[in-house]
Amino acid sequence: MQIAIISDTHDNIPNITKVLDYCRENKIEKLIHCGDLAEIETLDYLRENFVGDIFWTFGNMDRGHAADYPFADGKYKSINIFSKHGEVEIANKKMAFVHFPEYARKLAEEGKFDYVFYGHTHKPWTEIVKGERYGNIKECEMLNPGNVANQYYPPTFAVWNDSDYKFQLILVNGLK
Repeated sequence: MQIAIISDTHDNIPNITKVLDYCRENKIEKLIHCGDLAEIETLDYLRENFVGDIFWTFGNMDRGHAADYPFADGKYKSINIFSKHGEVEIANKKMAFVHFPEYARKLAEEGKFDYVFYGHTHKPWTEIVKGERYGNIKECEMLNPGNVANQYYPPTFAVWNDSDYKFQLILVNGLK
């Protein structure tokens, strides 16, 4: 199974379309969004154009619109929405995702997760963080997939494959 990790889309529908086309062509089943989606129409676009599971946590650009998201009416039942951070287990790996890097580091240092994803800086980055839980040291890979919006850095996202537990950074500008 493959999952796509994206962040900081900031309503860039042309680039989001490229990401979703890539996901469809490569049979990606799950999508994790680390925040700064921005407007509710972009959430609608994701829901209408991605058939797999979607996990999304708020970023600083989403919080101002939170009152506009109709969480209770069932419209977004196919999207797992988290206001602070999300947690999910995929292929026996524990993953957390959040928007802010400082919060991501705290989650990674808890020693509870195999992977922690974050956004906000728009810069792709990965590092190994040692965490401790119940006296046991555990390594956690912390990853920022970059940004889809094409702001500050070229647009990128990451793909994780459970066959080798590795990430691939995808350059959006190289996609059709």
